[in-house]
Amino acid sequence: MNNYAEPEVDTLLAPLDSVDATTTERLHARLATAAAAAGVIDIVYHTVDTPVGVLLLAATRHGLARVAYDSEDHEHVLANLAERISPRILHVPSRLEEVIRQLEEYFEGNRRRFDVPLDLSLSKGFRQTVLRKLPAIDYGRTASYAEVAVAAGSPKAVRAVGTACATNPLPVVVPCHRVVRSDGSPGGYVGGADAKHTLLELETA
Repeated sequence: MNNYAEPEVDTLLAPLDSVDATTTERLHARLATAAAAAGVIDIVYHTVDTPVGVLLLAATRHGLARVAYDSEDHEHVLANLAERISPRILHVPSRLEEVIRQLEEYFEGNRRRFDVPLDLSLSKGFRQTVLRKLPAIDYGRTASYAEVAVAAGSPKAVRAVGTACATNPLPVVVPCHRVVRSDGSPGGYVGGADAKHTLLELETA
Protein backbone atom coordinates (compact mmCIF):
# COMPACT_ATOMS: atom_id res chain seq x y z
CA MET A 1 0.00 0.00 0.00
CA ASN A 2 1.39 3.37 -0.93
CA ASN A 3 1.12 5.87 1.97
CA TYR A 4 2.48 8.74 -0.07
CA ALA A 5 0.17 11.75 0.16
CA GLU A 6 0.21 14.03 -2.83
CA PRO A 7 0.63 17.70 -1.92
CA GLU A 8 -2.30 20.00 -2.32
CA VAL A 9 -2.40 22.12 -5.46
CA ASP A 10 -2.36 25.28 -3.38
CA THR A 11 0.88 24.10 -1.78
CA LEU A 12 2.49 23.46 -5.15
CA LEU A 13 1.47 26.85 -6.49
CA ALA A 14 2.45 28.78 -3.37
CA PRO A 15 5.23 31.33 -3.94
CA LEU A 16 8.71 30.36 -2.83
CA ASP A 17 10.01 31.86 0.36
CA SER A 18 11.74 35.15 -0.37
CA VAL A 19 15.52 35.22 -0.07
CA ASP A 20 16.74 37.73 2.47
CA ALA A 21 19.19 40.44 1.49
CA THR A 22 22.09 38.89 3.40
CA THR A 23 21.70 35.58 1.59
CA THR A 24 21.37 37.32 -1.76
CA GLU A 25 24.54 39.30 -1.07
CA ARG A 26 26.41 36.15 -0.01
CA LEU A 27 25.31 34.25 -3.10
CA HIS A 28 26.25 37.17 -5.32
CA ALA A 29 29.69 37.36 -3.73
CA ARG A 30 30.19 33.63 -4.35
CA LEU A 31 29.09 34.09 -7.96
CA ALA A 32 31.48 37.02 -8.43
CA THR A 33 34.38 35.09 -6.90
CA ALA A 34 33.70 32.01 -9.02
CA ALA A 35 33.24 34.06 -12.19
CA ALA A 36 36.48 35.96 -11.56
CA ALA A 37 38.36 32.73 -10.89
CA ALA A 38 37.03 31.30 -14.14
CA GLY A 39 38.03 34.42 -16.04
CA VAL A 40 34.55 35.04 -17.38
CA ILE A 41 34.12 38.66 -16.21
CA ASP A 42 35.29 41.35 -18.59
CA ILE A 43 33.73 44.39 -16.91
CA VAL A 44 32.93 45.06 -13.26
CA TYR A 45 30.84 47.99 -12.09
CA HIS A 46 29.49 49.76 -9.04
CA THR A 47 27.75 53.04 -8.25
CA VAL A 48 28.80 55.58 -5.63
CA ASP A 49 27.11 58.62 -4.11
CA THR A 50 29.14 61.80 -4.51
CA PRO A 51 28.57 65.57 -4.17
CA VAL A 52 27.89 65.64 -7.94
CA GLY A 53 25.35 62.84 -7.82
CA VAL A 54 25.49 59.08 -8.24
CA LEU A 55 28.41 58.00 -10.41
CA LEU A 56 28.64 54.69 -12.22
CA LEU A 57 32.15 53.22 -12.21
CA ALA A 58 33.09 50.47 -14.65
CA ALA A 59 36.47 48.82 -15.11
CA THR A 60 38.01 46.25 -17.40
CA ARG A 61 41.06 44.14 -16.57
CA HIS A 62 43.15 47.00 -18.00
CA GLY A 63 41.76 49.70 -15.73
CA LEU A 64 38.93 52.11 -15.09
CA ALA A 65 37.05 52.47 -18.37
CA ARG A 66 33.95 54.47 -17.53
CA VAL A 67 32.68 57.03 -15.07
CA ALA A 68 29.11 58.04 -15.83
CA TYR A 69 26.80 60.62 -14.35
CA ASP A 70 23.25 59.64 -13.47
CA SER A 71 22.04 61.98 -16.22
CA GLU A 72 23.71 59.70 -18.78
CA ASP A 73 21.33 56.85 -17.76
CA HIS A 74 23.37 54.12 -16.12
CA GLU A 75 21.38 51.31 -17.73
CA HIS A 76 22.08 52.80 -21.13
CA VAL A 77 25.77 53.17 -20.27
CA LEU A 78 26.02 49.50 -19.24
CA ALA A 79 24.24 48.44 -22.42
CA ASN A 80 26.70 50.51 -24.44
CA LEU A 81 29.65 48.91 -22.62
CA ALA A 82 28.19 45.48 -23.36
CA GLU A 83 27.99 46.37 -27.03
CA ARG A 84 31.37 48.06 -27.36
CA ILE A 85 33.55 45.97 -25.02
CA SER A 86 31.87 42.80 -23.75
CA PRO A 87 28.49 41.62 -22.46
CA ARG A 88 30.22 39.78 -19.61
CA ILE A 89 29.47 42.43 -16.98
CA LEU A 90 28.97 41.89 -13.26
CA HIS A 91 28.38 44.08 -10.23
CA VAL A 92 31.55 43.58 -8.18
CA PRO A 93 32.18 46.53 -5.82
CA SER A 94 35.29 44.94 -4.30
CA ARG A 95 37.14 45.25 -7.64
CA LEU A 96 36.62 49.03 -7.55
CA GLU A 97 37.57 49.73 -3.95
CA GLU A 98 40.72 51.69 -4.83
CA VAL A 99 39.04 54.16 -7.18
CA ILE A 100 36.15 54.54 -4.71
CA ARG A 101 38.65 55.39 -1.98
CA GLN A 102 40.40 57.93 -4.19
CA LEU A 103 37.10 59.53 -5.20
CA GLU A 104 36.18 59.90 -1.52
CA GLU A 105 39.55 61.55 -0.84
CA TYR A 106 39.08 63.87 -3.84
CA PHE A 107 35.64 65.03 -2.77
CA GLU A 108 36.94 65.54 0.79
CA GLY A 109 39.59 67.85 -0.65
CA ASN A 110 42.41 65.47 0.27
CA ARG A 111 43.43 64.27 -3.19
CA ARG A 112 44.57 66.32 -6.18
CA ARG A 113 45.39 63.59 -8.68
CA PHE A 114 44.00 60.14 -9.34
CA ASP A 115 46.41 57.26 -9.43
CA VAL A 116 44.54 54.26 -10.84
CA PRO A 117 45.07 52.36 -14.11
CA LEU A 118 42.90 53.74 -16.91
CA ASP A 119 41.45 51.95 -19.92
CA LEU A 120 41.02 54.64 -22.60
CA SER A 121 39.84 52.22 -25.28
CA LEU A 122 36.45 53.94 -25.49
CA SER A 123 38.16 57.00 -27.00
CA LYS A 124 40.03 56.82 -30.28
CA GLY A 125 42.46 58.97 -32.23
CA PHE A 126 42.60 62.67 -31.45
CA ARG A 127 39.98 62.37 -28.72
CA GLN A 128 42.23 59.98 -26.81
CA THR A 129 45.21 62.29 -27.42
CA VAL A 130 43.24 65.13 -25.80
CA LEU A 131 42.26 62.97 -22.82
CA ARG A 132 45.89 62.08 -22.23
CA LYS A 133 46.73 65.82 -22.03
CA LEU A 134 44.01 66.77 -19.53
CA PRO A 135 45.72 65.47 -16.34
CA ALA A 136 48.51 67.96 -17.07
CA ILE A 137 46.11 70.78 -16.13
CA ASP A 138 46.94 71.25 -12.49
CA TYR A 139 44.37 70.84 -9.73
CA GLY A 140 42.68 74.17 -9.10
CA ARG A 141 43.68 75.57 -12.51
CA THR A 142 41.87 75.75 -15.83
CA ALA A 143 42.91 75.80 -19.48
CA SER A 144 41.02 77.00 -22.52
CA TYR A 145 39.94 74.70 -25.32
CA ALA A 146 42.43 76.54 -27.54
CA GLU A 147 45.28 75.93 -25.09
CA VAL A 148 44.45 72.23 -24.93
CA ALA A 149 44.37 72.10 -28.73
CA VAL A 150 47.91 73.48 -28.79
CA ALA A 151 49.03 71.01 -26.14
CA ALA A 152 47.51 68.16 -28.16
CA GLY A 153 49.54 69.24 -31.23
CA SER A 154 46.65 70.57 -33.34
CA PRO A 155 46.20 74.31 -32.60
CA LYS A 156 43.32 74.63 -35.04
CA ALA A 157 41.37 71.73 -33.58
CA VAL A 158 39.61 73.77 -30.91
CA ARG A 159 36.17 72.38 -31.76
CA ALA A 160 37.54 68.83 -31.73
CA VAL A 161 38.89 69.43 -28.22
CA GLY A 162 35.38 70.42 -27.19
CA THR A 163 34.04 67.19 -28.65
CA ALA A 164 36.72 65.15 -26.89
CA CYS A 165 35.78 66.74 -23.56
CA ALA A 166 32.06 66.29 -24.20
CA THR A 167 32.56 62.59 -24.91
CA ASN A 168 35.11 61.97 -22.16
CA PRO A 169 34.27 58.47 -20.82
CA LEU A 170 36.07 59.20 -17.54
CA PRO A 171 34.83 62.56 -16.23
CA VAL A 172 36.08 63.69 -12.81
CA VAL A 173 39.03 61.23 -12.97
CA VAL A 174 40.22 62.63 -16.32
CA PRO A 175 39.58 66.31 -15.54
CA CYS A 176 37.74 67.69 -18.56
CA HIS A 177 35.95 69.98 -16.09
CA ARG A 178 39.15 72.08 -16.00
CA VAL A 179 38.73 73.05 -19.65
CA VAL A 180 36.87 76.33 -20.11
CA ARG A 181 36.19 78.85 -22.84
CA SER A 182 38.78 81.43 -23.77
CA ASP A 183 36.75 84.16 -22.02
CA GLY A 184 36.90 82.18 -18.77
CA SER A 185 33.26 81.08 -18.81
CA PRO A 186 32.77 77.39 -17.93
CA GLY A 187 31.41 76.06 -21.19
CA GLY A 188 29.56 72.76 -21.43
CA TYR A 189 30.07 69.62 -19.37
CA VAL A 190 28.85 66.05 -19.62
CA GLY A 191 27.62 66.14 -16.03
CA GLY A 192 25.84 69.46 -16.45
CA ALA A 193 26.68 73.02 -15.48
CA ASP A 194 26.05 72.50 -11.76
CA ALA A 195 28.43 69.54 -11.57
CA LYS A 196 31.17 71.48 -13.38
CA HIS A 197 30.70 74.44 -11.05
CA THR A 198 30.87 72.13 -8.01
CA LEU A 199 34.11 70.51 -9.17
CA LEU A 200 35.80 73.82 -10.03
CA GLU A 201 34.69 75.33 -6.73
CA LEU A 202 35.94 72.27 -4.82
CA GLU A 203 39.36 72.60 -6.42
CA THR A 204 39.71 76.30 -5.68
CA ALA A 205 38.44 76.16 -2.09
